[in-house]
Amino acid sequence: MGAERSELDFSAFPPGTVTEYTTLVCLACIFDIFTKQIGLAPRSAYSEIKRYTPSVAELTSRKAVRPFFDSDEKHPHCPYCDATRRWHARLDTATIEGGKPTDTARRALSKKLSKKNDLFPILEVKSDRRSTFFDWLDTLRISLDLTDPAWLIDSTKAFLARREPKADWEEIFEGLRSVRPSARLTEGWERAGGRLFLAPLIYYEVLLVQYLLSRSHEHGGRTLEGRLTLMELIRRIRRGGYFTQHQITAADQFETLEKIIDQVAGSGQIKLYFIVDRRDFVEKAKSVYASYA
Repeated sequence: MGAERSELDFSAFPPGTVTEYTTLVCLACIFDIFTKQIGLAPRSAYSEIKRYTPSVAELTSRKAVRPFFDSDEKHPHCPYCDATRRWHARLDTATIEGGKPTDTARRALSKKLSKKNDLFPILEVKSDRRSTFFDWLDTLRISLDLTDPAWLIDSTKAFLARREPKADWEEIFEGLRSVRPSARLTEGWERAGGRLFLAPLIYYEVLLVQYLLSRSHEHGGRTLEGRLTLMELIRRIRRGGYFTQHQITAADQFETLEKIIDQVAGSGQIKLYFIVDRRDFVEKAKSVYASYA
């Protein structure tokens, strides 16, 4: 099993360039569709199912639809047909952002992946950087415990790793107690003891990310500067010279927020590579077919 798992080792990729998704699929539902609704014999149904690779939307959708579902339970039941765990297969998907920082590692990983039974299909999709940024935010939000104050440091590290993937942020954040802006820095960052100082323009982008992760319509978002409403956030960013630096002009606060997000997310198209791990799916499909046969 260890050798198999090493096939999906993403340690060579810069932090923040790989997003991982997991979903469950109910094979009882799938076999029911093929055998009862479509009228295929179990053998024919099995042949179709084991070749099946879900679409990107099915694998990464925020709300799973039949036969896919999400569950944190140790012994889940299918929400559609109540099938028990032995009828469920797990599908893991890793999304790699294309570009110079990842191309070499991605090609090397692709060569190592087993081609047998198409266990690791790679789906290529064109997207835009704004959509990719919000997908990253959604995934980061799920991984953070927003009730634990440590999330502010963790989200800062995650954003900086995405912004500057070549730096060793694990080492930089080791034992870190606080993050502060520094007027002495025009760019980059500097660590002094247990404090990390960021150039103001980077610091304000961190505040934006934290606001987006934790915002609510009633109380604003929590940041390193405390809880801020949208107006307070924009006021801080404007006073720090971010608008002047990036030539942002907008009277409406929501239009202003959109322009700041565009600056942080980047513009233009990006190619995404979705690696689907079908090993558990293929193995479980074989087991389910044995029950039908």
